Amino acid sequence: MPWNFNSTTPIYIQIIEHIKMSVAVGDYKAGDKLLSVRELAAEAEVNPNTMQKALSELEREGLLYTQRTSGRFITEDTETIANLRKQLAKEHLDAFLKNMNSLGYSSEEAAELLSKYISERG
Repeated sequence: MPWNFNSTTPIYIQIIEHIKMSVAVGDYKAGDKLLSVRELAAEAEVNPNTMQKALSELEREGLLYTQRTSGRFITEDTETIANLRKQLAKEHLDAFLKNMNSLGYSSEEAAELLSKYISERG
């Protein structure tokens, strides 16, 4: 997944979101080893201190862990990853409903439109 940053949100927050999404969609699997801070920073074209801040926050949240001499890894706790996926799905659904409400649709009407759209897609 490419690193695309915008100017409206702090970079370290966007890094956190990027890594969470990468875990949720399976680009990173439970137990996968991450590149070093410097390598990730170079890949994302950000300052290593910014990358370190993001990774430390992900560790604090329990999505990453560090093995002293081996580096950082994605949690092996599949329940944590499943909860992350549910949280991200909820955030997307909230945004969808907010957008539909701004178009004048109630939540029920939006659900009907979505259901119809899904059935037409096959």
